[in-house]
Amino acid sequence: MELFQAKDHYILQQGERALWCSRRDGGLQLRPATDLLLAWNPICLGLVEGVIGKIQLHSDLPWWLILIRQKALVGKLPGDHEVCKVTKIAVLSLSEMEPQDLELELCKKHHFGINKPEKIIPSPDDSKFLLKTFTHIKSNVSAPNKKKVKESKEKEKLERRLLEELLKMFMDSESFYYSLTYDLTNSVQRQSTGERDGRPLWQKVDDRFFWNKYMIQDLTEIGTPDVDFWIIPMIQGFVQIEELVVNYTESSDDEKSSPETPPQESTCVDDIHPRFLVALISRRSRHRAGMRYKRRGVDKNGNVANYVETEQLIHVHNHTLSFVQTRGSVPVFWSQVGYRYNPRPRLDRSEKETVAYFCAHFEEQLNIYKKQVIINLVDQAGREKIIGDAYLKQVLLFNNSHLTYVSFDFHEHCRGMKFENVQTLTDAIYDIILDMKWCWVDEAGVICKQEGIFRVNCMDCLDRTNVVQAAIARVVMEQQLKKLGVMPPEQPLPVKCNRIYQIMWANNGDSISRQYAGTAALKGDFTRTGERKLAGVMKDGVNSANRYYLNRFKDAYRQAVIDLMQGIPVTEDLYSIFTKEKEHEALHKENQRSHQELISQLLQSYMKLLLPDDEKFHGGWALIDCDPSLIDATHRDVDVLLLLSNSAYYVAYYDDEVDKVNQYQRLSLENLEKIEIGPEPTLFGKPKFSCMRLHYRYKEASGYFHTLRAVMRNPEEDGKVCLWRNWQAVIFGLQIPFSALQRCCRSPSKPWDRIYP
Repeated sequence: MELFQAKDHYILQQGERALWCSRRDGGLQLRPATDLLLAWNPICLGLVEGVIGKIQLHSDLPWWLILIRQKALVGKLPGDHEVCKVTKIAVLSLSEMEPQDLELELCKKHHFGINKPEKIIPSPDDSKFLLKTFTHIKSNVSAPNKKKVKESKEKEKLERRLLEELLKMFMDSESFYYSLTYDLTNSVQRQSTGERDGRPLWQKVDDRFFWNKYMIQDLTEIGTPDVDFWIIPMIQGFVQIEELVVNYTESSDDEKSSPETPPQESTCVDDIHPRFLVALISRRSRHRAGMRYKRRGVDKNGNVANYVETEQLIHVHNHTLSFVQTRGSVPVFWSQVGYRYNPRPRLDRSEKETVAYFCAHFEEQLNIYKKQVIINLVDQAGREKIIGDAYLKQVLLFNNSHLTYVSFDFHEHCRGMKFENVQTLTDAIYDIILDMKWCWVDEAGVICKQEGIFRVNCMDCLDRTNVVQAAIARVVMEQQLKKLGVMPPEQPLPVKCNRIYQIMWANNGDSISRQYAGTAALKGDFTRTGERKLAGVMKDGVNSANRYYLNRFKDAYRQAVIDLMQGIPVTEDLYSIFTKEKEHEALHKENQRSHQELISQLLQSYMKLLLPDDEKFHGGWALIDCDPSLIDATHRDVDVLLLLSNSAYYVAYYDDEVDKVNQYQRLSLENLEKIEIGPEPTLFGKPKFSCMRLHYRYKEASGYFHTLRAVMRNPEEDGKVCLWRNWQAVIFGLQIPFSALQRCCRSPSKPWDRIYP
């Protein structure tokens, strides 16, 4: 559709339809396309894909109109319904302010042979008059007016900061999806059992997932059929659609391409192999929406933070099968407060005060899904225990026969890279999975309905939750394909199918993590199969706490934008945050300069504490433990101290709760068997870091090792350079040839290379 700029309006026009957006009061009005002739000097700015809605970032400032500037086709769902992802937006101030370069695609009708659209330029006389008026006003500003000018500038600065966050939210995360012909907010089951009437798409949506409902409210209130064309219901979440081929004859050895994008040739095989379409659709609730440390637990309406409904959809011939799961924060009042990197969780209300809101949450869930099977993955010991215990108590008080509670301590069961132990859970609930069934529809109607859902959670409802949901969904998908005759009864998914399937769920986890935590869970790394409490050596605001503190500022802006999108008043003092952010950025830079000095002091202290008098200290390093059963490999914070003497090396583990080393290992160099350099261990995805692995004997038995990596000083730094800088004393101390180190540091994606002995 074309976007025109006139003196008093922005005008969107397609065919015989036009939407006029006032530049004076932000009002929206439907008018016939022929009314463009009545507009004052309309200039075509280019083409846009549709309207997202309006937002006002401050009550004293103008409204902004948000348009889809660019989209990407994700794929087609059964029925040839196209699903698109918003990749770029255009934001227009509904004021008399001139728009900046919107970088719109030019329409051929109005810009034939022109590279850029024209701009409305005032006449020379008008320009002189405006300049003269502005100079006159500026020279006559009184002291009280100067104060108003200052306040106005602060508002504008804040508006710009929020506008930046809005643009990032839509364009960096790429997490908003829409379809002009398919209801992405509703599962196949809800669509198949709902009313079949002539209502427009936006009137049939599930209110929980209609993310731009408030922003498009001016249009929905018009109430005439003509408005339907302009309303595009949008979800925040994730959609991926792939065609898979069941081929047991293909070898997986030729899989050399990056797993981040499945190779095209994987679907180009002979027609004798069965094909099926698989789609993954995640819908984030707009209720209690927000960032991780700003939104936890339940609210007074029974809504929970990071609530996501994920639907796995299979389509074979004329049969569509759907399986739905949900995730959501533990529905009690809890939070994590403070500026430590990983604050200790706390309960904010008593058991008695929580009951009504817990009940409200599950009564709504049972009303929608009939039955619920809770899969609680939080640790049953340590700092997470308080939340898990509160959850169980509320379930017992609720005492509903349609609610089943299953507890699975993910970290305990999957310790030591034993990720296959997730199957322990799926085996234990196998009968429940089969009894729950799935939705199955064909051209004649509904064949089978899903009876209940799994509601999976960990603390953040991110990595652990995603792994378990993927495991459950895989069990269901294999059963579905066997029922349809696509897979043999006793065979698992073919290797290539399984690989693409894993990537889809990994991408799903990555997207949801980016939306809730602000950062992506890196593809293929340990975050997909295990979270860990992030430790940091620098207590009281050195590296990790500073980074966390700055992220809290960014979270405040992102949270404000999300609230404004949903029509919720912003309660946080953003002006105060704006000031503190600038102050803390300066403090952060100063602390970064002293980082190495503090590391050195720490190493010296523990060198004196741990090393006996008869050992000579060769060097020490602050490193990151890459044990994939325990950590989030994306963090850059020190949690291990490695000390090297003339006869042994020490691996000391730092506990941020007590601010000291709580355990260490002393290993004689005589028991050091070999040192390797290679990529971090991954389940799928390209390795991001180079690591050093030290193999040693313990009680005369081999097979033990430490996997460590260097701390990056900045995001652009090469991991191989870090390894060399941090390990040169080890290399020289053990007389490892420099050529061997050079050879092994060529690429973090190459296999492990032995460099010692």
